[in-house]
Amino acid sequence: MGDKDSMASPEPAQTGGSANPGSPALLDASKLKITLSKTLKPLQPIETLRFGQTFSDHMIVANHDPVTGWSAPEVKPHGPISLDPACSCFQYGGNVFEGMKAYLGPDGKARLFRPDLNMRRLERSCARLALPPIDGDVVLQLIKCLVDLERRWIPKESGYSLYIRPTVIATKPGLGVMASDHAMLYILASPTGPYFQVLKPISLLAVSENVRAWPGGTGGHKIAGNYSPGFLPQRTAAEKGYDQILWIFGNDRRITEAGAMNFFVVVKRDDGDGLDLITAPLDGTILPGVTRASCLALASDPEFQKESSLRLHPKKWSIGTAVIIGPCNRIGYEGKDIVLPGAGMGPVGTALRKKILDIQEGRTEWKGWGVVCP
Repeated sequence: MGDKDSMASPEPAQTGGSANPGSPALLDASKLKITLSKTLKPLQPIETLRFGQTFSDHMIVANHDPVTGWSAPEVKPHGPISLDPACSCFQYGGNVFEGMKAYLGPDGKARLFRPDLNMRRLERSCARLALPPIDGDVVLQLIKCLVDLERRWIPKESGYSLYIRPTVIATKPGLGVMASDHAMLYILASPTGPYFQVLKPISLLAVSENVRAWPGGTGGHKIAGNYSPGFLPQRTAAEKGYDQILWIFGNDRRITEAGAMNFFVVVKRDDGDGLDLITAPLDGTILPGVTRASCLALASDPEFQKESSLRLHPKKWSIGTAVIIGPCNRIGYEGKDIVLPGAGMGPVGTALRKKILDIQEGRTEWKGWGVVCP
């Protein structure tokens, strides 16, 4: 690949540009500029891949100015960015992001899994932090362009993927405590394998003295500030021999999430009519995970229940994009371990994980959930 600048039109129909002449420009994927890397990186053996440690050759960057609006987005070689140290993202944590994956199907096509849900969540997260508004549909067009460009980085093996991290950061320079009307969008791509060894159940330490989220806060949005406060409790859990935190909230000790993942429990019904699939409701403290929504939708679907020979009753009461679905075998609670029966995923987790992987990896078409990247 040589070094070149060009204009690429990802899709013929665009809604970007300025709504009115002289008004700040909207983010516009049809204005995408491409600067290719002069030297491509060698691909790593898949067994050496660790989540978020390896990055592809290119990234996409666009900047927002309150007067001119969004700049033309640009594909450029992956590398450092330059920012004023007084930028709001460093001082006040005005940072939001998404996590999604591209999979290579048996037909050789790259697919994203329900990316519209990620884009709506990105829009809500930006609005919650008073960042400049962003059009998730345009961001998705840019993501598709990056996935298509970096197709060689998508592992062919099942369970592996190209992790996509679109991020919006507040870049207004200055120490004033106020919303940032400057922003940067950048999109990274990272080949990755399983987050956990999925056949090995994880252990959880129930924690209530620290909380991940609270009513009226930002727990229902994917913002950077939700994650770093959990690092110290996570380190403490690891020192005690547990894999992750089980976040407990309130005087009634409600289970909320597990680490940075949604949490599900499968319970046999007393009336013998199958199983209850229980997870926390979206009350503003729970992140509306894409895998969470997909599991609940599948569990409610008669076609999936027939296909899996399961009778499931979803109820809004460990799942995340990076993890997909994984089992738990032990919970530490008030100095004692609650040992959960079974040595692995169980029939419900196994059926849900298989179905979702089949959709993600293009072996099954299901209600338009697998979106092909051109």
